[in-house]
Amino acid sequence: MKKKIFILLLALITTSAHADFSTRAKSAFLIDYDSGAEIVAKNADTLMPPSSMIKLMTLAVLFDEIRAGNLTMDDRLTVSENADYENPLWYPASKICLVAGQTITVRDAILGLIVLSGGDASVVVAEKLAGSESAFTELMQKKARDLGMMQSTFGNASGLPNPNNLMTSRELAILAQHIISDYPDLYPMFATKRFKFAEYQSDWCREWGRTHTTSYNKLLFTMPGADGLKTGHTDDGGYGMVASAKIGGRRLIGVINGFNGKNHDALAAEMKKLLEYGYSTTINRTFYAAGDKIVDVPVWYGRDDTVAATVAKPFIITIPKTDGMNGVRVVARYNDPVSAPIKAGDKVGEIIAQKNGQVIASAPLIAQNDVKKTILFGRLIKNIRVIFGID
Repeated sequence: MKKKIFILLLALITTSAHADFSTRAKSAFLIDYDSGAEIVAKNADTLMPPSSMIKLMTLAVLFDEIRAGNLTMDDRLTVSENADYENPLWYPASKICLVAGQTITVRDAILGLIVLSGGDASVVVAEKLAGSESAFTELMQKKARDLGMMQSTFGNASGLPNPNNLMTSRELAILAQHIISDYPDLYPMFATKRFKFAEYQSDWCREWGRTHTTSYNKLLFTMPGADGLKTGHTDDGGYGMVASAKIGGRRLIGVINGFNGKNHDALAAEMKKLLEYGYSTTINRTFYAAGDKIVDVPVWYGRDDTVAATVAKPFIITIPKTDGMNGVRVVARYNDPVSAPIKAGDKVGEIIAQKNGQVIASAPLIAQNDVKKTILFGRLIKNIRVIFGID
């Protein structure tokens, strides 16, 4: 058995890459959602306080419980003293304004987290799912590792300053990809611009709530196609945002952190600049649709000599507009042969796109159909043919 590389495309002319994006943020990361290609990467692997962007992980853990059928949107969650608006912890922090002893629906908790960045709501969720906020951080940690986020650590569910709250821009983008792709029925809630909580239990909260209804994500108001996700701000961490926009059928995900702007409007303007840079300087090229036959892979001990290899979802690459396909090489890589039996959907290799020697996209090659193993007599004949070099 040997590793075989089958060249599908080779464009040898090379030119220089597009210019780097300039930002005052300490970290910036921009990827294409479909291809996974990095368009901008500034300190993308540097651990930084994520501020309220950490609530994306709080929500992801909650979404898992909803998807598993353990909670419904109308279930009610009890507010403890830890989440009471009179707890000094919430005086300067973003909140829904809850009172100990009241209950709120799961739906209101989600919208409160997304729109109002309610740290109190994150505590309510954490205590419901794990008994305590500290125990909930263990669920956050496990979820992160399951997603391949190997650097992120968590000290609380709200993003309030804590030395253990550390994430990278790259891993925040991984989390955003997960939320968009794995919770398609819940993701549209991230585009909510205003949330009017209807169950205030104190006069102070009712008055406070009259002026606290608008999303901190100002990008939703200024950029057509923007539909999520979450902002954050602390004095030490500065402003941050995980954002996504879909324009002309193409989705980009951007992350900014450590931005020392004036306010959330300035943060939105910086994120808009990042996303528009991606749309204006790069394009996508679809090579194969899901189900397209890409290559025939030889099969050992199979009732068929080969199995057709395809991809489970469109294989897309992102390239600079300035030089297009120049320097792009697309190859299929697989073991020659692969051993039967093979079931449709089994991984039989990998398709890889490189530009100027760097990998810009990859995806598993999967079998289009089943290939059963030959009977014993057939395997004996195959061995004899190999021994005597008979094709």
